[in-house]
Amino acid sequence: MTKVLLLQDVDYDKKKGEVINVRSGFARNYLFPRGYAIIATKQALKRQVELQKERQKQAAVDRQEAEAMVGQLNGVTFETHVKVDPEGHMYGSVSVLDIIALVKQQTGVELERRMIILKHALKATGAHEIQLRLKEDVTAAIHVKIIPEEHPTAV
Repeated sequence: MTKVLLLQDVDYDKKKGEVINVRSGFARNYLFPRGYAIIATKQALKRQVELQKERQKQAAVDRQEAEAMVGQLNGVTFETHVKVDPEGHMYGSVSVLDIIALVKQQTGVELERRMIILKHALKATGAHEIQLRLKEDVTAAIHVKIIPEEHPTAV
């Protein structure tokens, strides 16, 4: 295990300015090359207070942005049309990327993949509630209504 000081937020639970223990390979192969962390030496720990103050300022800004997003998105229904076979089964599915595109197209709000809590792609028509976890653990819910396209009748 390697003790590191985070220079940037990593995921939702590891915040800038924290000292955490991580596996050596994760630090060496992911955190260090991307500039997300440095080894927690005595000199590095002197920067910790400064980093935590910056993090608190950023957290306040992120929370305001997230709450503004909640105001735009919470409870909104997004509709998408999909092709279905004669029995009503969808061809393909509606994925996280499709939901991101729907939200951006209809509201102009840009979401990140990790903000959408979806275990599996949506593979059934009808209404689905999708939970969102925005920055600073602000949550929202949107509705995605999957509507089957009409089949042309055979003549």
